[in-house]
Amino acid sequence: MGNNKIIGEKIKNLREAKQLTVQEVACRSGLTISQVERIEGNIDFPSLAPLIKIARVLGVRLGTFLDDQTELGPVICRKLDSNEKNKIDFSNNESDGKKQMQYHALSQDKSGRHMEPFLIDVLPTEEGVDFVLSTHEGEEFIYVLEGVIEIIYGKNTYILEEGDSIYYDSIIAHHVHAAADSKAKILGVVYTPY
Repeated sequence: MGNNKIIGEKIKNLREAKQLTVQEVACRSGLTISQVERIEGNIDFPSLAPLIKIARVLGVRLGTFLDDQTELGPVICRKLDSNEKNKIDFSNNESDGKKQMQYHALSQDKSGRHMEPFLIDVLPTEEGVDFVLSTHEGEEFIYVLEGVIEIIYGKNTYILEEGDSIYYDSIIAHHVHAAADSKAKILGVVYTPY
């Protein structure tokens, strides 16, 4: 939860530095005032889509919320352990605040980047959940390392197993979650123009 608190604080600080109200950010991003307040107040674990929309309104790249570093050269990310402190928890369903995905940033030390690579632990989804599809500018690439992933993309649903990958435009409504009642692990790369 610690890194999630940093994200909310960064968003609030950037918004205030740009002299924008919560209402202005909500209006320009297409989010509700309540969503912005809950993200800033660290009440919700948002999916990436609302964060990307807020980043666009604030004129920053998504990575601005996720890092503090300014390394201009190459960045090496050593093998991650399961207790790694730099993981960030997000919900993949905007209608509730339940943590569904644990993101391990693989490039947080690289400044000026255009891609956001993550190692993502996808937790099992409860039966009967109504998924909220998200849209945002950019592209996404997902490679399944373990388990089975279900991706709703527009009107289609795709099942990806270990070794499968998908590359898609994020502007099409989509949702990524674990298939069945099992946990999965994916490599995800998000590109968002800014």
